[in-house]
Amino acid sequence: MNRLERISSILVQLQSRSVITAQQIADRFDISLRTVYRDIRTLEEAGIPIIGNVGIGYSLVDGYKLPPLMFTREEAIAFLTAEKFIEKMSDLQNVQSYKSGMSKIKAVLKYIEKDYLSDVEDNISILGKSDTGRELPTAITQCILKSISEQKVMRIIYFTNENMSERDVEPIGCFYSQINWYMVAFCRLRNDYRSFRIDKISSFALTDEPFSKEHLSLPQYIEKYRLQKDIYEVIIRVKNSDLITINDYKYYHGWLKEEVEGDYTDIHFRIFNLEHFARWYLSFADIANIIKPDILKEKVKDQINSLLNKYSGHKS
Repeated sequence: MNRLERISSILVQLQSRSVITAQQIADRFDISLRTVYRDIRTLEEAGIPIIGNVGIGYSLVDGYKLPPLMFTREEAIAFLTAEKFIEKMSDLQNVQSYKSGMSKIKAVLKYIEKDYLSDVEDNISILGKSDTGRELPTAITQCILKSISEQKVMRIIYFTNENMSERDVEPIGCFYSQINWYMVAFCRLRNDYRSFRIDKISSFALTDEPFSKEHLSLPQYIEKYRLQKDIYEVIIRVKNSDLITINDYKYYHGWLKEEVEGDYTDIHFRIFNLEHFARWYLSFADIANIIKPDILKEKVKDQINSLLNKYSGHKS
């Protein structure tokens, strides 16, 4: 990217946010802070109305924007959700192209909508990758994000194992993991944070009741959850010619990435339940080797012994 292209892109960045710091610009374009200051001065000399606040960042005078091209809040949220998927599920070139396009979309939004997008951007996350996922219903997404933005309680009807319960919840965000969408919220019934599978929420409504307290952000909650839970990094090695055997199922079991080593591929997983993974592993144990952790090998042995005992019991 030459300097002219970079300066034009910085202008788009300024238009896409209500406030942006010099460090954010430097990180976005992989340049030094000194270069950022020089480029900002160039824009100011060209007549761009930039407001610089020490310790806060740069912003444009309200009303300065690209030619008219307006999107609704719902459309902007749809683009934002798609951006999260693109970040996790596409190659670097597509990610960069989509981010550039998303910046142009944000640039033409009204200031109040920019602020809204900035506020809710961290409330949507994609954990891991999948090509077999489910759609995130638009209506409940809007309700969740509106609840967070306005700090108003949501009332939901939730089904678990054929049991129905009415919950008053204070959402902090929604995330996608493996094949399902989840809403994370402070549940007033349980007096604690809970994850709710969105496809099990049969009805929902926004109330006028304010949140009871200030909550963690979604990234803070996810990090806290990961620190509290036993999370295992699993690596199994499969011959390249045998990959097709498990390709359709790996996304259901915490798949992270794959690394090709000659004729073999190392498949990486992040899992919480070793026993569940061990039972699945037995279905293709003849074509795969466990690289790590050793405790998984012990769990597999336990599963084999359990099956042998069960079989011996039936035979006798």
